[in-house]
Amino acid sequence: MAQNVPVRCPACRREQVYAPPVYPCSCGAPVVAPVRRGAPAEPVTHRTWLDDWVTVRCGACGRRDRWPRPELGCACGTVLRIPVEGDPAPSHDASPDSAVAGGATWPGPAHPPTPGGPDPAGTTRPGPAHIPLPPTAPAPRPAFQPVAIRTARDAVTAVALYLRWLGYRDVRRADQRPSSGIGLAARGVVAQVEPSVRPATLRDVECLWLTGMTESAVCVYFSLAGYDEDARTRADELDVPLFVLDLAGVPQPVNNPADELIAAGA
Repeated sequence: MAQNVPVRCPACRREQVYAPPVYPCSCGAPVVAPVRRGAPAEPVTHRTWLDDWVTVRCGACGRRDRWPRPELGCACGTVLRIPVEGDPAPSHDASPDSAVAGGATWPGPAHPPTPGGPDPAGTTRPGPAHIPLPPTAPAPRPAFQPVAIRTARDAVTAVALYLRWLGYRDVRRADQRPSSGIGLAARGVVAQVEPSVRPATLRDVECLWLTGMTESAVCVYFSLAGYDEDARTRADELDVPLFVLDLAGVPQPVNNPADELIAAGA
């Protein structure tokens, strides 16, 4: 459904191919923002609510919902906002209210919705905006950008990036050092990274689980060499998500708790 489009960075002039993300409509059909082919991308210098979201109509059921506006991170460090068909040019005013007053057309109701409150215009919308999404729907995220693993430090970096991608913020080294591997922590999560060629053992999984119980946090294990069979069985019993790191830096889920963590996020 999503078609690749060429995008040129105005900062470094590098051209790359971009595929807009696909999101799930409440009817179950895939929804993708119609990228305006050939229109120049704009650097994101500051953000407003109006600029960061775009209204997209589902081709299957006709429902119109707001989804994150397509963006692309260039290798030079510039974040590019991708133009979308039928949407007004992004506002450069720091205030969403002033952007609407300045002549920009709000994509949908006459007024921006107030989270948790009634529609200021008192009009009936086709349905609630997907902010936040229902718990049964996967949280929309950009594609994970991995880092290749060549050293143990690379493995830790890859896991830290993945935890941030899942929605955990302020990822840091854990205060409590694990018996093996390297510990990471953030609000609501503790993670253990085993960057050696030794498979994680039953004891490793149980120790991580105890740490998670002590911290009242989700515990997640990442291993470069996989897991012993009894470790995997115990992780399923304790509901501990297990991931295997490939050399490209992409964590691969090993068990059902890992799949559920990916679907739910932080």
